[in-house]
Amino acid sequence: MALYLDTPLFGMTLSIVVFIIGIYINKKSKIAIFNPLLLSGIIIISFLLYFDIDYETYNKGGSIISFFIAPATVVLAVPLYKNIKLLKERWLSILIGIIVGSLAGLFTILLLSKFLEIDHRIMVSMFPKSTTTAISMEIANQIGGLPTLAVAFTAVAGIGGNFIGESILRLFKIDDKVSKGVALGTASHALGTAKAMEMGETEGALASLSIGLAGVISVFLIPWFMNLLSI
Repeated sequence: MALYLDTPLFGMTLSIVVFIIGIYINKKSKIAIFNPLLLSGIIIISFLLYFDIDYETYNKGGSIISFFIAPATVVLAVPLYKNIKLLKERWLSILIGIIVGSLAGLFTILLLSKFLEIDHRIMVSMFPKSTTTAISMEIANQIGGLPTLAVAFTAVAGIGGNFIGESILRLFKIDDKVSKGVALGTASHALGTAKAMEMGETEGALASLSIGLAGVISVFLIPWFMNLLSI
């Protein structure tokens, strides 16, 4: 058993099995809060704590799965290609929407952090929350945040968008397919895009575009934002 724990196979097997369990629970319960990713995180953390297994041991395999996040995100370009005509027609409004959405997220984090007196390092770890996991870790590392904490905030942003994103769009009576896709992709990356895919191919295509653009924009926007406000 000890030899098995010391191999990447342990982390990979645990992650895959737990995620399958999460999908099963989500489908059976049909309750949105039972998101497979959220359930997987809770189960894995509980498992590691109960059996006193350190994170480094688990991450030998878990990191291999994380490696495939970027290639998986690239696959989302397929529906985007199918809607390339729409992109050409509305590229300016899409770009403005992504930039404004990214800035709105940064200002919201800043204001809430100041109001709640959140530690500076924790605050800056939140800044890249709406990018993908791979990007958020690198940005957090460069701006003085905690990469592992950035991953947690990124997961929360994704799960939140997947869970309540559609309800918020409905509350504000946003019916435009492009607007829905840009909003979900910019605010909640891959999990927001998964929800957008459920809403329609156009929404999914624009959400997948927004993931990539929001990530690239955030790489430059966050350091500029922090320098501008001397954070």
